[in-house]
Amino acid sequence: MSPRLDDTRTEPSGSTRTTVSSAPLPEQFTPDADAPAAVGHLFDELPELSDLPEIPPYDTVAPVDARALSKTLFERLQVLEEGTHEYAYVRNTLVELNLALVKFAASRFRSRSEPMEDIVQVGTIGLI
Repeated sequence: MSPRLDDTRTEPSGSTRTTVSSAPLPEQFTPDADAPAAVGHLFDELPELSDLPEIPPYDTVAPVDARALSKTLFERLQVLEEGTHEYAYVRNTLVELNLALVKFAASRFRSRSEPMEDIVQVGTIGLI
């Protein structure tokens, strides 16, 4: 990974941009009427996940927010026991949350002779 990606960024003093750690998650997220109330009933069934932030659909999460959520989820994954439903939920959420990163990395290989779908598939397997 590039060292630049891991560096903490500091904003100029006159900047109006908020930092990731102080920015709350969007409150306007509402699940589709067709979809079951997945988040609500999962938290009822899995009480160990009740203190996790509400996670919107992965395709609507900004890269900066995905990175912050990933850090939180990785910390949670370390304390959960492997093989439990909670562990599987957090792990699957991490995979879905970082699919955009896989697609971004795969797009850097467009000039190669391999089809884009194959590159994305290999990246997704690597992510899993």
